[in-house]
Amino acid sequence: MAVDRPREQVTGRDAGPVARLYSLTGGRTRATGVRLDLVTLLVATWNPVEPVMRLAREHHRLRSLCREPATVAFMASEVDLPVTIVKVLLGDLFNLRLVQEVPQQIQEPARYDLAILEDVLNDLGDL
Repeated sequence: MAVDRPREQVTGRDAGPVARLYSLTGGRTRATGVRLDLVTLLVATWNPVEPVMRLAREHHRLRSLCREPATVAFMASEVDLPVTIVKVLLGDLFNLRLVQEVPQQIQEPARYDLAILEDVLNDLGDL
């Protein structure tokens, strides 16, 4: 005859890392409202955090890392969480307007004056 043991409920930190990450993101696997990659630069805005936002401590930690422009990869390494989880949390902050993306400058190809380059080349040849 088998003895039925009461099932032990495991909650909080004892639930293990997978359950904690699932609850941290609400089961979400992608950020919504923003496309983030490893080199996306984010910076904190001056918008205040409101109590109704119900942010986790990880949200607060990520926002504090954004005081200076920081990449997604850097922040993931600092908070010791998987990048996918960090992207979801940063997406939350982005949607709440607590962080914003730093625009990457698109550099145009350098334009050189061919006449000057030919003069330099000729002068170097004379040396």
